[in-house]
This record gives sequence, structure tokens and C-alpha cells, in this order.
Amino acid sequence: MKVVFDFGAVLFRWQPAALLARVLPHRFETLEAGAEGAARYFQGYEGDWGLFDQGLISQSEVVRRIAARTGWPLGEVAAVAEAVPTELLPIPATVVLIRELRAAGHELHYLSNMPAPFADHLERTYPLHEWFESGVFSGRVKWRKPHAEIFEVAERRFGVSPDQLVFLDDMPANVRAAEARGWQAVQFTQAGAAREALVVRGLLSA
Repeated sequence: MKVVFDFGAVLFRWQPAALLARVLPHRFETLEAGAEGAARYFQGYEGDWGLFDQGLISQSEVVRRIAARTGWPLGEVAAVAEAVPTELLPIPATVVLIRELRAAGHELHYLSNMPAPFADHLERTYPLHEWFESGVFSGRVKWRKPHAEIFEVAERRFGVSPDQLVFLDDMPANVRAAEARGWQAVQFTQAGAAREALVVRGLLSA
């Protein structure tokens, strides 16, 4: 079996409500207000941001569209987009899980909805090549989860049949899409629970 990791909220911290409250504190004074702002800004990763994730529009274009849609000043919208890489910090417990899986001899890959500029940042900043054999970023292949096409791309790149893949992702829609392709999938909530699910599948010792 090969284990495939999502990135946002799985390997890397992703707390959009806190991000907006931190970057635009005059506009979002509480986490609750930040959550409402994040819903408007990211649109559940559909709409403008989904196109950016998929590599179909540029960062400057997604900023322009969000500003036009929300009525927020262009500079504020740009500041949020520019701060996203600083939000993507490794989650220590997941890094430990990755090291444990590698020590047990398992091959690891990643499948992430990630715009190309942010993918470039992660590759420059963190040892992805040490943690993973290979991976797929949505912004580079022009498909994104939960579209079936990105799972097909991943299967070809990872070089195995779907039933040989175990996928860890925090988004229920992505888990369902992976299962529809014949992958095993675990909805990620935190590293300890993911480890337990991998123990059940015989990939790690209890």
C-alpha cells in the first residue's frame, strides 16, 4: 500500500478564519468574524479561489475578482493572498507520522489542491523530497479535488492501481471522490486518529 497525504489542514496548518483575523484585524476583530470573512473570500474553495487552485487564473486575477465580488479594497484582498504561505506551517504531529510511515518502509505521496505559487513556496521551504516519493499539485495539472480527473492523474504518477492507495484528506468531498475511484480513504481530523486508522489497515503497529 502507498499512503497519500493532502496538505492543507493535514500536513500544513490551515486556519483561514485565524488568517483573516490576523491579516485584517481592523475588519475581522474575532475568529467568528474571521470565519465569516473566510467564507466570503475562499467560497468553500469553489468559484474564484477554485480557479486559482486549479491553475486556471493567476494570483493577480484572483485578487482582482475577489475584490470586485466582496467590495473589499484591492490591497486588503492582496494582503490575504500574500499571507497564505506564512499560514502553511508544518503540523509537528503529522511530520512525526510521516517519519514513522517511512521508517516502516512505506512509500508516501501527496495530492494537494494548491496554486502553483504556493506549491513553489512549499518546495523551496520544506523537505518535500525527503518526505515523499512524488506528488500532484492541482495548480500544475489543471485539475483539482474532488474532480475525478486529478485522481486519475495521481494514479498514473504514483504508478499503482487505486486499490493500493490510502488517502488522508480533511475534506469529506475529497474522501468520497477518492473512494469512488477505488482508493481507501480516511477523513483526517488529527494525526493521532489518522495513525489509528493506519494501524487498523495494518500499515503501522499499535
